[in-house]
Amino acid sequence: MTTLTEGDEAETDVSNAIEDTPMSSGDPVSVMAALSVAYSWYLFYLKEDKVAGLFVGLWAPTLLGAASYFQQKELYAKLEDGLTFA
Repeated sequence: MTTLTEGDEAETDVSNAIEDTPMSSGDPVSVMAALSVAYSWYLFYLKEDKVAGLFVGLWAPTLLGAASYFQQKELYAKLEDGLTFA
């Protein structure tokens, strides 16, 4: 028989909150942006292909900018729905 202590309850609450939190569109995009920076460094320094390295390096701000735009667009839509007067 196991008993829950106060620490166990707090840990359970945290794990439940993490599971219930939806993943935002920024999470996978941040990973892709970081990978594009690493790949651009690989191309620029190890392969010595400076043009391709710079091209791939520009993917990161493009991806982050697009993700930010879509997140702001979603928040704006929620704000507009919340401010409707009947």
